[in-house]
Order: sequence, then C-alpha cells, then structure tokens
Amino acid sequence: MGLDPDPAVAGEAFPDARGETPAEQAGDAVARWCERVLEAAGPSCVAVKPQLACFERLGAPGWTALNRVMDASRSAGLLVIADGKRGDVPVSAAAYGQALFGSTPSPFGYVPGLGADAATLNGTLGRDSLEPLIDAAAATGGGLFVLVRTSNPGASDLLDKPAPEQPFHELLARMVDGLGAGLASESGLSGLGAVVGATEPEHIARLRELMPNTPFLLPGVGAQGGSAAALGPAFGSHPASAIVTASRSIAGAGDPASAAEALREEVWDVACRALGTG
Repeated sequence: MGLDPDPAVAGEAFPDARGETPAEQAGDAVARWCERVLEAAGPSCVAVKPQLACFERLGAPGWTALNRVMDASRSAGLLVIADGKRGDVPVSAAAYGQALFGSTPSPFGYVPGLGADAATLNGTLGRDSLEPLIDAAAATGGGLFVLVRTSNPGASDLLDKPAPEQPFHELLARMVDGLGAGLASESGLSGLGAVVGATEPEHIARLRELMPNTPFLLPGVGAQGGSAAALGPAFGSHPASAIVTASRSIAGAGDPASAAEALREEVWDVACRALGTG
C-alpha cells in the first residue's frame, strides 16, 4: 500500500492536530491520517510504501511523522519500502545508504537512519551510483527497487527510446539483472528488484525474460489506470516475485479495508493462475 499523504486532506480529517507551528500540526495530522489508513488496510497488505517527498516537504516535523509511520508499520507486521527514488554519484549514494538503511558515524556517536526494509532508486547515473546503496542494503538485510520502466505517461519520452538497438528500459533491466546476481536469496529471488509500471503491461513479459530472478514492484494499479488482471506475466517462479502497489485507490477509498482486501484477493488470484497453483 502506497502512502502519499496530503496535509490538506489530513488536516481536514484531524483539525485538532497537535503542535506549536503549522509544520508541527501538519506533521501530526499526516501521521495520524497514515496511522488510521494502516490500521484499516494493513491486514490485507504485505508492505507499505511511503512517498518520502510527501513527508520531507514538511521539514523536520515531516520526518518525525515518517518515523511514526515506520513504527506503526512495524507494529502491523508490514515491510517498509521507502519511495524516494534516490540516485547520485557514489559519495552521495553512500550517504543515502546511511540515511535509508544504516547509520552515520560522528564524533558524538552513531546517528541512526530511517531503517527501511527496502527503497526505490534511480539508476540512470549508472552502476557506480547504485553500488554503495546495494552495499548498504545488503549489510542490513534490506532490498532495493531500481526504476526500469515507470508508470507515468512521460516514461515513454526516454525509457522507450532506442539505445541504440533496444529500448533504454531494456538496458536498465540488463544492468539490474547483472547487479542482482550476487544478491540471491534462498528462494532464488534477488535482493535487487525493479520498478515496472502496471500502466503499460505490454512491457512486462519482456522485462521478466530479461530479469528472471528480480522481484518486480508494480505501481500504477487503481487511480493511474493500471489493472491487476493484466499483471500475470510479472510473476516468475515464486509468489514473491511481484509486489503490486496501490495508493489513492486504497487510502482514498470510503472503506480502505474493503478496497485493500479486494485488491489482495484479485492479485492472489492472478498470481496463482500465473504460477499454476490455483
């Protein structure tokens, strides 16, 4: 379940939000809104995907709200995928790794990072921009999802262009597959995954061919127009080879619990059909 909290919506839901400044009140309202959604829809989910920008725009109170969401997610038994799409030169990538997964040494002691279970990355700067983050995630048992073919309409502007004899997103897929070879788990799946948009399912079968052991994170179902029914080719040889994400269609539903459960049932049916187990 994606969490993209809007302070205006959260503020209307919790007009009694606590704090001495607008930012603190907005942060408290956002945290309470997310906690309510988690309580309702969490039992039908395996993971929560907070959009970091929605918290960071509130400054320090937003980071406090994010930590509250992390605590609530862990209490609900959910994995946390930090959706920040980080990507930078190696020295900055190492700092992102500390912020997302590990801790930062200082003369005053170690400063803990977010403690995410996984994070989304932008790999268009190349392999050396990903390697420090891969090392940071591996050191804590975490995972990563690299943008390969995203769900937004503008993805075709670059990701589908020839580079030169194949689409650019296929080059990204080959890079992810190569980097993930050393991160195999007992299930056979890699700890390095790929973000593959559910809004353009015609690419999924080819990308699964290029990344046979890569977990797919599939955003775009629901409000963006993607359909879970079209995602069968995303499932490889293991039920955990694909994670379908939905944000507004769950959190914004009149009954988030029912919306989440309905999607869970549909995705499980698609997975069982694809895997030949049901």
